[in-house]
Amino acid sequence: MTRKTRVGILFGGKSAEHEVSLQSAKSIVDAIDKYKYDVILIGIDKAGQWYLNDASTFLLNADNPKLIALNKSNEGITLVPGADSDKNLMSLSGAGAVGAVDVVFPVLHGPYGEDGAMQGLFKLANIPFVGAGVLGAAVSMDKDVMKRLLKAADIPTPNCVVFEKSDQRNLTFDNIAAKLGFPCFIKPANLGSSVGISKAENENQFKSATAGAFQYDNKIIIEEFIAGREVECSVLGNQDPIASIPGEVITKYSFYSYDAKYIDEKGADLCIPAELPQDITKQVQDLAIKTFKTLCCEGMARVDFFVTKDGKVFVNELNSIPGFTKISMYPKLWEASGIPYTELIDRLIQLALERHEREGTLKTYVDL
Repeated sequence: MTRKTRVGILFGGKSAEHEVSLQSAKSIVDAIDKYKYDVILIGIDKAGQWYLNDASTFLLNADNPKLIALNKSNEGITLVPGADSDKNLMSLSGAGAVGAVDVVFPVLHGPYGEDGAMQGLFKLANIPFVGAGVLGAAVSMDKDVMKRLLKAADIPTPNCVVFEKSDQRNLTFDNIAAKLGFPCFIKPANLGSSVGISKAENENQFKSATAGAFQYDNKIIIEEFIAGREVECSVLGNQDPIASIPGEVITKYSFYSYDAKYIDEKGADLCIPAELPQDITKQVQDLAIKTFKTLCCEGMARVDFFVTKDGKVFVNELNSIPGFTKISMYPKLWEASGIPYTELIDRLIQLALERHEREGTLKTYVDL
């Protein structure tokens, strides 16, 4: 009998998006093909400790996004670079090897999971993993660097200014009003899921928003407001990626906030497919793939757009590990495009294995 592929689902993490990751992991565990894959659950708590979890008990309050929490097990583990393929998960109690993974599916949103740090660990451990590599993850996470690369590639994106916490001399309401106008959006440079993001329409809101964003990052990005529809497009693939049909987010909040995405199931309507002219749909799909390639992504990504009344299309940002919850746009767009959730998970795992095999043919030494 052929042995099942052992998939390590890595979730939780040291990030303000910890609870989102728990929801995403639950959805993947529920949907993954159990006949093809053995699932190994690796939960990371908010302090960064890794645990080997059981599928039946790995979450507390699993059906309540406001109270969902990691149920820490008694088995602390670590991933060991350079270990034998059947011993890459080791117990912290001194008991030795506790299992192994053939491929990792990181469902870690935000810093320490989506920013290249975890991807570097997988590379060192020689373990295939789903999603962007070190470079793609890092540049996609940092909105400042992402914007620079998009502009260099002539990809339309909203204007912005960037400020470090250590240098805020020009971070004044009047200065931003002159450069970008109001309203505007204030965001931590390295975070997602709309955590720490605020829309500011006056000076009091601006001061509060900048202070709030600096709580999450030492660098913030202030972005001009684009009056347009919020459209999203999913991308799938490695060297020859494909784009899904676009969908539109119609939020009931002032913008597509954290609550609208993950807490309030009625906080936004997802219109799939988006009601767009055929030429705009094609432009969105083409720009999604171009953005994916420009940011050196692989495996998966969701690209977010603004589409104005006069037909202008702007790339807002790319998410290299998009949400996988039951109300997330990434899997919903692929389902509407003909790839059901379970098949989507399978394709992503196969893409990870294919990339690892391709990279394994490269020489890592010099013939003397």
